[in-house]
Amino acid sequence: MNFKQESIPSGGIFDVSTQLARREILQKELSVENLWEDPAKAQELLKEKSVVENFLQPFNSIEKKYEDLHILLELSGEEGGEGFLQDAEKDIGNLISEMDDVELKSTLSLAEDKNNAIMTIHPGAGGTESQDWAQILMRMYLRWAERKGFKVEIVDLLSGEEAGIKSATLTISGPYAYGYLKCEAGVHRLVRISPFDANKRRHTSFAAILVYPEISEDIEIEVKEDDLKIDTFRASGAGGQHVNKTSSAVRITHIPSGIVISCQNERSQYKNKATALKILKARLYTMKKKEQEEKIEGYIGEKKDIAWGSQIRSYTLQPYQLIKDHRTGFEAGNVNAVLDGGIDGFIKEYLLFKKEKKNMPA
Repeated sequence: MNFKQESIPSGGIFDVSTQLARREILQKELSVENLWEDPAKAQELLKEKSVVENFLQPFNSIEKKYEDLHILLELSGEEGGEGFLQDAEKDIGNLISEMDDVELKSTLSLAEDKNNAIMTIHPGAGGTESQDWAQILMRMYLRWAERKGFKVEIVDLLSGEEAGIKSATLTISGPYAYGYLKCEAGVHRLVRISPFDANKRRHTSFAAILVYPEISEDIEIEVKEDDLKIDTFRASGAGGQHVNKTSSAVRITHIPSGIVISCQNERSQYKNKATALKILKARLYTMKKKEQEEKIEGYIGEKKDIAWGSQIRSYTLQPYQLIKDHRTGFEAGNVNAVLDGGIDGFIKEYLLFKKEKKNMPA
């Protein structure tokens, strides 16, 4: 299995002065008269210029907003400028929000952070309780993605007999989707009065979230056909009702690693196979990267127990309401807002925590 990683421009993603200087050099190189005598080189320069300009875009936007805000504040000081002051107050809030977003993205230094994300959700032991909890988590991430304007595709979904889900695989597409969602990888613990217990006793449930970066086209991963076992079956919905009459669903087993990927979202067997292979490559890339870097920090191990002592976050609904991240200590009391997709606070705290930890002297 071979792969190569896209390079990052020197100076780091958010080194503005370096990127400005590089853009100036690229503009000079692109203005040479005989540039297109070497089309490959010209395309390479245009691609790099586009990458650099994308990196600089947030800073250009903040600079323009700051200049506009300065003008509004000057106008608000003049007679009858109360309306301009109201506009300025609104723009200040937008500017702060945009600066916070840039600060957050500055923590995403890995090349794959900008990629789309592949998320799998698995309930722990406990039957219906844990399966229901897994479905609640899936809804939370669907709502979060909706707020971000990200596109979500449910690639594979296995429903529970009574309620909830036995497993789910989602692809979440949007800028830095993996960079944000990698923070969510781990075991999530729920404490509540069970809606399935006639005696109204308090239950503890667990579910595991795994997150992988979707592999971009310029990263090559070789998967040998001989290493794959491919099975087809009928796609089914809730209650075992068949979505269609043909065996369009695909299950791929990668024999060397033991990884199994199922996909039944599409009616076409060909499309399901292509999606399953894409997810398999993402899993293999993550495994290979862990081996090469000789570390697993930031990723959750496949064999980690979905049980006590391994959770990254606890969601307590009774006897009191509190959600706490055990890695950062960050807490939220409005549990309904969090379960409705309001997880940005947890993501931000973890990314800043990881950045600070990385920069701490040994």
